[in-house]
Amino acid sequence: MQHNKLYIYTLITLAVVFWGVSYVWTKIAFTYYQPITVMLIRLTVSSLLLAVIFRFKRLGEKVDPGDYRAFVLLSLFSPFFYFIGENFGVFHVSPTVASVIIATIPVFSPILGYLAFRERVSFINILGFIISFCGVFVMVMDGDFKFTASPTGIMWLFFAVFSALVNVVFLKKLAAKYTSFTIILVQNFLGALFFLPLFLIMDLGEFIHIRPSWQAVASLLALAVFGSTLAFMFYTSGVRAIGIARTAIFANLIPVVTAVTSYLFLKEAIDAGRIAGMFIVISGLLMTQISNLRRRRKDNNENTKPG
Repeated sequence: MQHNKLYIYTLITLAVVFWGVSYVWTKIAFTYYQPITVMLIRLTVSSLLLAVIFRFKRLGEKVDPGDYRAFVLLSLFSPFFYFIGENFGVFHVSPTVASVIIATIPVFSPILGYLAFRERVSFINILGFIISFCGVFVMVMDGDFKFTASPTGIMWLFFAVFSALVNVVFLKKLAAKYTSFTIILVQNFLGALFFLPLFLIMDLGEFIHIRPSWQAVASLLALAVFGSTLAFMFYTSGVRAIGIARTAIFANLIPVVTAVTSYLFLKEAIDAGRIAGMFIVISGLLMTQISNLRRRRKDNNENTKPG
């Protein structure tokens, strides 16, 4: 039992590390390729790899034709809109700032839950939202209340956050019917199809004249294999073993991984303001997720009481 827990925690930790470093890999890839190209290659390679894994392990499921529309809308918001927001955001701001803003998605989730499903929002959820938003404010502003990060990049990143939240509405319906692996495969495949026309119109002419270095190729492969394939598989295994709320707490370490790897590989300067802002955001996230964990335990206890 203890060995099994260690295995699950190792998988979750690896997923967090892969997602944390993915912001650095993305930044490196941008030194050679445009964001649309990076996203298309990342999703195409990941889709092919997932298809091979599914066929080898016989994990494939048949998608009901009645769910085609839901899958298209799901894939439109994530990965298509989400990656547009995230990648153009990373293009304009540092990987650390980007990862911290993307990390606020769970803080916004209770608000979406209330608006879309009339789920209860606790005082701790609201407080966690306010604290996290203050942390983002500290990271992107200086002492004179001027942006130290690109406002354009910040807007793109919050567009990614919005897209991820809307994605949950469609995901909730499909997750009750299909495995996470099937959903990820279909999302990545449809996402690549969405990006293909943009690539042909905007990036193809430049792409065919680029002579990439081994760093560019390695970064693209790492994004596809580790960021868009193994990380999702490992994280999903964690969710199945210890639940969504407990697994989500590990995800709070993603900005820390990004900050450390950005410093090591990109020589990104991390001042006291950014460190403080990052930990303020993480504090707000922890408050929200611990509150959700306690609420789920309470609901489970009430459901298991004898009638």
